[in-house]
Amino acid sequence: MSEELVEEKMMPATPAPVPARAPASRRWVSLVVTLISFVLAFVTGAIVMVVADPEVLGKFAYFFNAPGDALGASWDKISTAYSALLRGSVGSWLAITETTAQAAPLICAGLGVALAFRAGLFNIGAQGQAIWGAIFGAWIGFTIKGLPWFIHIPIALALAMVFGALWGAIAGFLKAKTGAHEVIVTIMLNYIALYMLQFLLTTPMLQQPGRSDPISSVVEFSATMPRLAGTRLTLGFFIALAAAVAVWWLLERTTLGFRIRAVGLNPHAAATAGMSVSRTTIVAMAIAGSLAGLAGAQAVLTPTLLTGFPTQLSLGIVGTVGFDAITVALLGRSRPLGVVLAGLLFGALKAGGLTMAAEAQTPSDLTNLIQALIVLFVAAPAFVLWLVPGLREKRPGADITAKAATA
Repeated sequence: MSEELVEEKMMPATPAPVPARAPASRRWVSLVVTLISFVLAFVTGAIVMVVADPEVLGKFAYFFNAPGDALGASWDKISTAYSALLRGSVGSWLAITETTAQAAPLICAGLGVALAFRAGLFNIGAQGQAIWGAIFGAWIGFTIKGLPWFIHIPIALALAMVFGALWGAIAGFLKAKTGAHEVIVTIMLNYIALYMLQFLLTTPMLQQPGRSDPISSVVEFSATMPRLAGTRLTLGFFIALAAAVAVWWLLERTTLGFRIRAVGLNPHAAATAGMSVSRTTIVAMAIAGSLAGLAGAQAVLTPTLLTGFPTQLSLGIVGTVGFDAITVALLGRSRPLGVVLAGLLFGALKAGGLTMAAEAQTPSDLTNLIQALIVLFVAAPAFVLWLVPGLREKRPGADITAKAATA
């Protein structure tokens, strides 16, 4: 059955009339709402900075007697913090490359969550899938020796993606065959993956010989992502961009991508059109898991800081990339380009947050708060439109009513 016929079946029987063109297009309003959301997030972050600093907050005790002291101290605190954030993220070539290094795994994992979203699935399990990717990426990285990097790295990445896909496919299978909710299943699988990592790091498979703490052997140089000398720009960032292009091509240019989008829009209509919803669900979760596994492999195969030293697998090496990927996918509107931009934004916040905490003595979790606020405001456009009523589109017939009232 052709794609055109499937789309025709999925369309409503009586399409709604096309409304008159609004003074501002929806795309423009959406962009403005997103920008205002950023401003609100940073303003809220600034308030938190002031409240969290006892010295600055103390000056508000005599605000009415000397308002300049409180306002000046607040401005100094906020300007110092946000200027440090900019310097640490985009203030130099080195800072920009640190942003790309932080963004690469976020983009890969975010693509996995976004692809699941497009299939109508909420993949909370990117963290567990990334953990399995890190486990087998590191295992290939330190067990195989003597290979050139252009063979060693692809093998490590491929195995990481395979095991990430298997972990994702488990959730997809349970969803498709038993009706188990993917949110509950993937959350439980996250815990299983974490405790499996904790156990494996105490076994000869992963634990470094002669060590009693849970840490693996050092990854071989041949399995470490090549980087531009003196920077943090590695091959991993270009792999993340290639993954975004591949996901776009899959969703927009292939039959499988059409099935994924169709099932995500309306699984009942897709089934009526002859599509296998269960098979599409399993395949979509497997692909999502492979992308999250790629993110985990990037976390363990990316050289540390500017030294370029290979890494060692440990309990915290993956960090919270799988959970951060959910916010990246939400902010990116589940579109590959949006995920790349959101990943770069959050990568910049992570890179600059280190400088901000060091120079301005801000709370270490402030950047996480700003990330959460951005997603919160973006996900609540009605609140933003309430704050800025000028962005609201006029209701149909409003102009006619207004003219009738003045006639």
